[in-house]
Amino acid sequence: MSAFKSDLLQTLHARGFIHQVTDETGLDDLAYRERVTGYIGFDATADSLHIGHLTQIMMLYWLQRTGHRPIALMGGGTTKVGDPSGKDESRKLLTVEAIDANIASIRTSFDAFLRFGDGAGDALMLNNADWLDTLMYVALLRDVGRHFTINRMLTFDSVKLRLEREQPLTFLEFNYMILQAFDFMKLNELTGCRLQLGGSDQWGNIVNGIELGRRMRGVELYGLTTPLITTASGAKMGKTAAGAVWLNPDRLSVFDYWQYWRNTADADVGRFLKLFTVLPLGEIARLEALGGAEINEAKKILATEVTALCHGRAAADRVAETARQAFEQGAAAEGLPTLDVPADRLAAGIPLFQAMRELGLVASGGEARRLVKGGGARINDEVAEDADRPLTADDLGPDGVIKLSAGKKRHGLIRTA
Repeated sequence: MSAFKSDLLQTLHARGFIHQVTDETGLDDLAYRERVTGYIGFDATADSLHIGHLTQIMMLYWLQRTGHRPIALMGGGTTKVGDPSGKDESRKLLTVEAIDANIASIRTSFDAFLRFGDGAGDALMLNNADWLDTLMYVALLRDVGRHFTINRMLTFDSVKLRLEREQPLTFLEFNYMILQAFDFMKLNELTGCRLQLGGSDQWGNIVNGIELGRRMRGVELYGLTTPLITTASGAKMGKTAAGAVWLNPDRLSVFDYWQYWRNTADADVGRFLKLFTVLPLGEIARLEALGGAEINEAKKILATEVTALCHGRAAADRVAETARQAFEQGAAAEGLPTLDVPADRLAAGIPLFQAMRELGLVASGGEARRLVKGGGARINDEVAEDADRPLTADDLGPDGVIKLSAGKKRHGLIRTA
């Protein structure tokens, strides 16, 4: 179905967010008639979300922008169990203190995308520990557990994959799907929530919650999932050689965040503009049609717009200008990844391959050597010929820094501390 009546489903469909919907017609009618409360759950396994979560955050953004009420449900309770979906092994269990600290840190990311408050359309941030921590386990098994059959639970991908690969699945994790279904029903009871959104790997868990709501509360609930977002090369979004692309600036600099998006493959530009920016679709169509060297302008717009959503317009414009100076003028601009070294260490000399690795321009010394051998490494914009060449104070430019480059798009600075 593509001829949706509601602004919500029209927008999500046009921008490429919809993979599966439990009842398209029913949800479309509901969203057309009234304000819908919808939620997505986020477990607090780290102190920042990363761009693998960005698709879900943007769905909450559009839920609010089209007149509905989003809930960001923090998994203070479910993080104590661990979601087995898509995992080959159990997560390390965190302390309650670590989970609470992670939630407080993650909240800062949501503040950039959602408007929180007490109004009818204002976003809510809730914590499922508020109800899961108070459950009496035997009562849960009697009231909720009887609606789940082991036969069906064994058919879920999150369970089957572990068993097929002979990886252990703890009884604790096996209960996760029951708790998530209970979350949906509890949110309906507390807030009138009728919609759960999530990635495609959450489809089974979402359906469980819908069925539980129907059986225990007699309510009609809905689910919508997004496709797995991969790059044109087939790689999973959010993973790089250097690790996750974090949303919190204390985990990843604003410049590096901008640079990640600037390095988007040509084939991904249009799709990512639809998913991760709020530019009008007509403007996106114009940018997507650019060819040749002009596609680089579209990539810069993508990087700046995505960064503006996450870190603010002023920061995005600042790093875009930093990049322009560094990449187009060859200047050593502030904002690039920087390595501060003691003067005595620089006097002794730092091998080029080691400096590139410490700056994060390469993942290993071997990668640096291959880059140098292929002519892709530069020192102060001059091609480097020896990966073992020591960098010393003699390499400092008039601005007091040494500029290193890995290819045309990755740059960093070395300066004395």
